[in-house]
Amino acid sequence: MQMATMEDSETTFYSAATPLAFENGSLPTTVITADPSAADSTAPPKPVRITCPTVAGTYPVVLFFHGFYLRNYFYSDVINHVASHGYIVVAPQLCKILPPGGQVEVDDAGKVINWTSKNLKSHLPNSINANDKYTALVGHSRGGKTAFAVALGHATTLDPSIKFSALVGIDPVAGISKSIRTDPEILTYKPESFDLDIPVAVIGTGLGPKSNMLMPPCAPAEVNHEEFYNECKPTKGHFVAADYGHMDMLDDDLPGFVGFMAGCMCKNGKRKKSEMRRFVGGIVVAFLKYSLWGEKSEIRQIVKDPSVSPARLDPSPELEEASGYLV
Repeated sequence: MQMATMEDSETTFYSAATPLAFENGSLPTTVITADPSAADSTAPPKPVRITCPTVAGTYPVVLFFHGFYLRNYFYSDVINHVASHGYIVVAPQLCKILPPGGQVEVDDAGKVINWTSKNLKSHLPNSINANDKYTALVGHSRGGKTAFAVALGHATTLDPSIKFSALVGIDPVAGISKSIRTDPEILTYKPESFDLDIPVAVIGTGLGPKSNMLMPPCAPAEVNHEEFYNECKPTKGHFVAADYGHMDMLDDDLPGFVGFMAGCMCKNGKRKKSEMRRFVGGIVVAFLKYSLWGEKSEIRQIVKDPSVSPARLDPSPELEEASGYLV
């Protein structure tokens, strides 16, 4: 499918009926940080960055897991976009200098989720409450794989009473190649083999599987979004930003050595990163509306008319519902 013309100039054209999910929400937000502390029984097991609305209310919780070697604050624009639509986004920092082993990272994610269930309230403004009925998992790159692993039951630390309502993988990556994957090895290479009973959206990038000069691809074939989507059962959605790379949803001007490496390791797109952030934030919001509240109009509109997306979608987006309805 073709979308509205997007030439190499900075001019971008959108449909007049752009879904609200692609715009920042109406709620002002605030950022709260919390660090582990032996002196505080409510402290998290890992450093966390909490972004939530400041308007009094009860909001669903979204766990957001960062990518390989990245920092949770590199995603502040996307996370703020999601939170402004009425979500409490908890983004743990699961590594310090070097990333831990894959299973360790998944187990650490489980510990943070347990903490969120028990002690998040202690770190929120008095007028803000977490809706215990709805918890969603979102992750980018290796963090996308972590989110899938948690949902599939691979976090040995996770309280089994905790249930999830939705899962979104943002260009998830399971390793360097099919033969070199991170633990736990969750990909089976069998269609619809993931034992998940929640709606799943997979966001991909067209440039993720491409090399950046001498650097290998950041989202290699056979371990990237395509295989994750293939192994999901309905309800599932697939949205690929054709002209963007694996790191293009991160904030601009990232600080420090890690920020420098994040900007040059992967093949990047030439279009505005702000549009990629709007796209990623918008897909997350629209899919959460669909999964948590049954508000199907926006995600279905994006699938039926990809021209409403800030990023060009190719191949055509898909939404296959458990009812057998293919949008």
